[in-house]
Amino acid sequence: MARLVAGKTQTRVQFEVEPTAYRWMFYREGEDIWIRVLELRDGSDHDNAGTEIWSSPLGIDQLARTVIRCFDEVAQTYGESGYRGKWGEHFPRTGLEALRRLWHTRHRSDDT
Repeated sequence: MARLVAGKTQTRVQFEVEPTAYRWMFYREGEDIWIRVLELRDGSDHDNAGTEIWSSPLGIDQLARTVIRCFDEVAQTYGESGYRGKWGEHFPRTGLEALRRLWHTRHRSDDT
């Protein structure tokens, strides 16, 4: 998400929920982001093998704000060690704070 806020035009993320994988693809054009979510039988499958289960346009600010709020809520609910226990990964604190800084910087520059 931080990459999109910083101006990158596309990125993707994949969640493995064995045996299924969910690939989220983000495309930025100006201030708008188009999101596509694909369900794949296997995480190594090509995009064309997936089934689109959701797509929607969102503004970059709305999407960034939502991601920040969701991760803040997860951290508050589970704590960072609880996150690791539940999902087997470290809480993405560095990425979250990078996104927060970029988003705040963006808003400060919009106000001037």
